[in-house]
Amino acid sequence: MSTTINRQILLIEKPSGKLGPEHFRMVEGAVPEPKDGEVLLRVRYISLDAANRAWMQGATYRAAVETNSVMAGGAVAEVVASKAPGLAVGDIVFGDTGWQDYAAVPARHLAKLPKIEPLTHLLSIYGVAGLTAYFGLLEIGKPKAGETVVVSAAAGSVGSIVGQIAKIKGCRVVGIAGGKDKCSWLTSELGFDAAVDYKDGAVFKALKAAAPDGIDVYFDNVGGDILEACLPQMKNYGRIACCGAVSQYDQAPSAHGPRGVPGLIVVKRLVMQGFIVTDFMGRRDQAVADLQGWVAAGKLKVQEDVIDGLENTPKALIGLLAGENRGKRMVRV
Repeated sequence: MSTTINRQILLIEKPSGKLGPEHFRMVEGAVPEPKDGEVLLRVRYISLDAANRAWMQGATYRAAVETNSVMAGGAVAEVVASKAPGLAVGDIVFGDTGWQDYAAVPARHLAKLPKIEPLTHLLSIYGVAGLTAYFGLLEIGKPKAGETVVVSAAAGSVGSIVGQIAKIKGCRVVGIAGGKDKCSWLTSELGFDAAVDYKDGAVFKALKAAAPDGIDVYFDNVGGDILEACLPQMKNYGRIACCGAVSQYDQAPSAHGPRGVPGLIVVKRLVMQGFIVTDFMGRRDQAVADLQGWVAAGKLKVQEDVIDGLENTPKALIGLLAGENRGKRMVRV
């Protein structure tokens, strides 16, 4: 290798309120040596997700991120040295490398990826974002042609894909997003039938106007007050796919929580199910084939928000939590 320096971004303090740049510090260390069964990776693109913030609060589907450790995060990376069978120099993989230039990772914790150009698509449409949208909508939401699908955080990495897949399946699609520009983008560029600006404040009323016959499928990325606004507008036997709770990651959750639980779930006989994309990874190849087909046919637009520089990763995550991004946000290292 031409360098012996490994830049790393540490989480030096867990925030009690909103995340800020003061909670991180960049340090320099030596490039690690891979042990038997490990590979040395050169990180290419770091995935930024609202879940990064949730990991600071405690254990979820993974262990919590501890202070004075490398900030956790998934990335597309290139193998630069290998002591593991099945992975060779030049291979492209996805794994939890953390926010750093280089990482030595056990091969069993990595997923070998096809060499698709641009590589950014391996984090967006063919990565966790696209697969989460695909499986969450189709396996949990089970939309049928003619039904009404509502998705929150609709301009984000997952929501923007969910809405487009729902349109492909013949549904009427309503997106909930923050700001007039995002709402206009959803309808004019991505083909949503309607969009609700939650920053206007009257979400329930606006949603009622956008989906006057009720909601068959709600894809929930935010929880909180928006989930509460959707619950009474669900049709009988509606389905709710619970993907995330962005409204609770970087601020105190609502004091009362979503009202109508469990009453509305019982009365309307709703199915409300949480999921994690790794539940479905055994069927990844079929999902990617479908997504590739829709992209090639022009039915699915890919929106990416690429930030340059490892040093900008904290700021990029803070901005994502504030809703700055359209589509999938990532950092080019």
